[in-house]
Amino acid sequence: MIPYLHVPPIKLGPLTIEPFGIFVALGILLAARLLSRQAEREGLDSTPLQDYAPWGVGVGVVVGHLVHLFGYHPEELSKSPFQIFKVWDGLSSFGGLLGGILAAVVFFRVRKLRFRDYADAFALSVAPGWAVARLGCFAVHDHPGVRTDFFLAVNFPGGPRHDLGMYDAIFLFAISGLLWGLRNAGKLRGKLLPLLSILYAFGRFFFDSLRATDLSYVDARYFGLTPAQYGCFALIAFGIYGLVKWQAPARKPSAQVGPGNGVQAQAR
Repeated sequence: MIPYLHVPPIKLGPLTIEPFGIFVALGILLAARLLSRQAEREGLDSTPLQDYAPWGVGVGVVVGHLVHLFGYHPEELSKSPFQIFKVWDGLSSFGGLLGGILAAVVFFRVRKLRFRDYADAFALSVAPGWAVARLGCFAVHDHPGVRTDFFLAVNFPGGPRHDLGMYDAIFLFAISGLLWGLRNAGKLRGKLLPLLSILYAFGRFFFDSLRATDLSYVDARYFGLTPAQYGCFALIAFGIYGLVKWQAPARKPSAQVGPGNGVQAQAR
C-alpha cells in the first residue's frame, strides 16, 4: 500500500503556506496558460480569456467556500459568524466549478462572445489544471475513503483506506490525455467540454460512493448522496445536451504570407 505521507505547511515568517494552496495555484496557472494557447491554436482571440481568468478564479473560490460551508459542513457555521468570510478555510471543488460557470455566463454575455467557440479550449485546460489541484488534496489527505485492502490504498492512521484525492487526480490526468488525443478528431470539434462533463461525472459519482462515513469529520449526505453526486447529474445532462445539440464552431481565418509575398487567408 501507499505510505501516509502528510506534506507539512511551509512557514515564511508570519506566513503559513499550505501545500494544498500551492497545488491549487499551480493548477490555476497551468489551466490559464493552456486556455490561452489552445484558443490561439483555434484562431481565437485569447485576450477575453485572460480577462476572464481572475473573475473565474475569484468567483470560483467564493462559491466553492460557500458550497463547502452550506452543503458539506454546515456545522462549521457554529464556530463563528465570520466563518463565511474565511474563503481560504474549506473549499468545494464542485462549488468552485459552479462559481467558474456563473462567472463565465456573465462575462461572456457582457462581452457579447459565444462561449461555445471557446468550449474546446476550456476542456483542454480545465481537466489538467483540475488534476494538478487535486494533487493538493492527496498531499494533505483530506478526502479519506472507506477502509480497503486495494493495492492503491493509503495507510492512513488507523488502517488503510481509499484516498479519493489521489483517485480523482489520476482520473483527471487520464481524461486530459484522452481529450488531448481527440482534439483533432473532426467529429468531436466543439464537443470536448460535454465529453469531459460526462466522463468526469461518472468517475466522480463512483469515487464519492467510497467516501468514509466512520470518521468524526465526514461530508454531509442528502438522501444518501453527497452534494457532488447531485452535481454529477447536472454534468451528465449538460454533456448529453452538448453532444447532441452543439455544432462544431467555424475556424477563424488567420493571415499568413503566401509564396508570392502576398497575404493570404488560411483556416487554422
